[in-house]
Amino acid sequence: MESKPYNPAIQPADRLNSVREYYFSVKLKEVARMNADGKDVISLAIGSPDMPPSPQTIETLCKEARHANAHGYQPTAGIPELRRAMADFYKQWYDVDLDPDSEIQPLIGSKEGILHVTLALANPGDRVLVPNPGYPTYTSLSKLLGCHITYYDLLPENGWQPDFEALEQTDLTGVKIMWTNYPNMPTGANASRATYEKLVDFALRHNLVIVNDNPYSFILNRERLSILQIPGAKRCCIEFNSMSKSHNMPGWRVAMLASNAEFIKWILKVKSNIDSGTFRPIQLAAAAACRNDIRWHEEANIHVYAERRAAAEEIMRTLGCTFDPDQVGMFLWGRIPDTYADVEQLTERILHEARVFITPGFIFGSNGSRYIRISLCAKIEKITEALERIRKIF
Repeated sequence: MESKPYNPAIQPADRLNSVREYYFSVKLKEVARMNADGKDVISLAIGSPDMPPSPQTIETLCKEARHANAHGYQPTAGIPELRRAMADFYKQWYDVDLDPDSEIQPLIGSKEGILHVTLALANPGDRVLVPNPGYPTYTSLSKLLGCHITYYDLLPENGWQPDFEALEQTDLTGVKIMWTNYPNMPTGANASRATYEKLVDFALRHNLVIVNDNPYSFILNRERLSILQIPGAKRCCIEFNSMSKSHNMPGWRVAMLASNAEFIKWILKVKSNIDSGTFRPIQLAAAAACRNDIRWHEEANIHVYAERRAAAEEIMRTLGCTFDPDQVGMFLWGRIPDTYADVEQLTERILHEARVFITPGFIFGSNGSRYIRISLCAKIEKITEALERIRKIF
C-alpha cells in the first residue's frame, strides 16, 4: 500500500500563513526549467554581483584557510581584527567614529541583521514602518515574527524620499522600528543629508528606532553618506552596511551593523543564541576587503557599472519605459507605458518571447506596480545580447 508523503494531521506553524515563498525563489525555478529546455534565459533580475572581490580579499582567505588552527568556532561578536577594520571603514569613507569594541557588530549578511534587530527591538503585536516600495524582507520577516506592518509611501513626486508630513499624521502607537534604505532599492534614489536629518529628528521625537539599510552607497555613486553622520543619530539609529554589493562578496555572507553600545548588546544577545560565528578566514578576508582603496572601488563600482547602466538604459527606451537618469546603485528602475494593463503583461512577454528575465516592480509593494527593475549584475555582453533580443520583439 502506498504511504502518504507525510502525516496530514501535522500542520505547519500558523506564521507560515502570513508569508509566501520569496518571489525570486519561485521564479528562478521557472527560469531553470526554461534553461533545461534549451531556451538560454538571460537574467537581469537578481542583484548578485558577478565580479570577484579584490585580489587581497581572496589571497587572505586562501592563506588563512591553510592554518590548522583556523577551523574552530568563532566568537559571535566577531574577531577584533574584523571589528577594527569595519570601524576604520566607517571612519575612512563616512567620517563616522565608531568604537570597534562596542559599536560594531559583524553579521552573516544584512538579511540576518533584519531578523536579529526585529527580535531584539519588537515584541509580537508591535508595529513597524516599512517603505512602499521596499525590500520585501522587511515585510516578510516582520510578519513571521508577529509584528504588524504599517506602510509609508515613497513616491516619484517626492524623489522617493519619505513624506514627513504624512508620517506625522500617521498613528504611531506601538511603532518600534522604521525601516529605511538609502541609496534606495528598488528606485535608485540617492541618500540625502536632509532626509537623514529629518529621520533622526522624527525618531527622537517619537521614541522609535530608524534602521537604515546602506549597501549601495559605493555603486555608481561618489557621494557616500551614512545616517550616523547626523548629530544624535547613534541614540536612535542602526545602520547596516553589506559587503555583498560594494565589495563583490554576496556569497560570503558578511555585513556590518553600527549603532550605540546598548543596541549592540541587545542584538548580540539574540545573535549569540542563533549562530556560532563566521569562519575565521572569511572574517580576516573581509577585514582585508574593508581596506580596498579608491582605485579598486572606482573600477569595480563606478566604471564597470556605468558601461552596463548605459546598455540597460537602452533596454528601458526600447520598452518605452521612462526613468530618472540620476539613479544610483546596481539597478535601473523604470515606469512602464500606460498601454500595459499591468507590469507582468510586459515582464512575462519579455521572459517568454525574448528570453530575458526582468523583475516586475509589484514585488516591492503597490507603489511599484507600474515599474520594472533591471539588474546591472551581468556582463556587458549579456546585457547587450538581452537588448538585441528585446529589440526583435518590440
